[in-house]
Amino acid sequence: MRKLILVSLSILFLCCAARNLQAQQPTPTPGPLTFFYDYTVFPGKEDELMTLINTVGAPVRDKLLAEGVILAWGVETPILRYPGGTTHLIWFTVADYAGVEKVLNGMEARLAKLAADEAQAARGRQRPAMTTAERTRSVFDMSKTRDWLTRDIVAGFGPPPKAGVLPFTRYNFVKVKPGKGPDYRRTWEKYNKPVFDKLVADRVVLAYGLAAEEVKTDGDFTHFVWIATANMAEADKIGPAFAADRARRSEKDRNEITQDFLEATEPDKARSIVTRSRIFKLAAPK
Repeated sequence: MRKLILVSLSILFLCCAARNLQAQQPTPTPGPLTFFYDYTVFPGKEDELMTLINTVGAPVRDKLLAEGVILAWGVETPILRYPGGTTHLIWFTVADYAGVEKVLNGMEARLAKLAADEAQAARGRQRPAMTTAERTRSVFDMSKTRDWLTRDIVAGFGPPPKAGVLPFTRYNFVKVKPGKGPDYRRTWEKYNKPVFDKLVADRVVLAYGLAAEEVKTDGDFTHFVWIATANMAEADKIGPAFAADRARRSEKDRNEITQDFLEATEPDKARSIVTRSRIFKLAAPK
């Protein structure tokens, strides 16, 4: 406080002017939120999982998709399996927290209705072979279920894919050092975003994004990049595009790019997964 008191009036006026100018600037619109459910499905229960999705979640998500609450939703499976790993991801994207609440409320209402219908059927001696709750317990290892809420910081989208396309998505997880988030984003937008934008313009990449956990629950990563392509053949073109971008730069520039990323991140924490969509739906264009 003493230092502030000693600041000259001229600097104080300049600071006030800067604040007023900043207040007049438009506030950036927050990126969309994506809610991920990571599930471990018991072996041999994949068909029952799809029954559950079509009975419980899909009606809710499709309705909210048609109403414009949900922007997109899907079901994905990792192409690489490993002990203890996630077997299925179900996700939906919305504009804001109000959208998240509507989806969660819709799911609760749907489960309550199914339970009431099943109880009424049981009273009429027409009890189903398995209730929805029983089927859920038989399909999922609930001790391994994990939820994530993420927000896109930067994103780029091409035209909607053709009907029936089930994209492949690569997720690159990165751990940014404490206090280096703004530096990492600036570096990423300066050097990586232009390459992705060209890949979108060339119809190689369907969409991409730089995202972070909206609600921090895990220390293994702070940010992740997702890249969706119509097939794996298109993904083959991403690496060469980045190699070409770096090759046209001077050695000094390449070293600076490498150094900037190294200073902002913990490279040994980087991880990746690639998934294949089993269900993929987008809201109709407005």
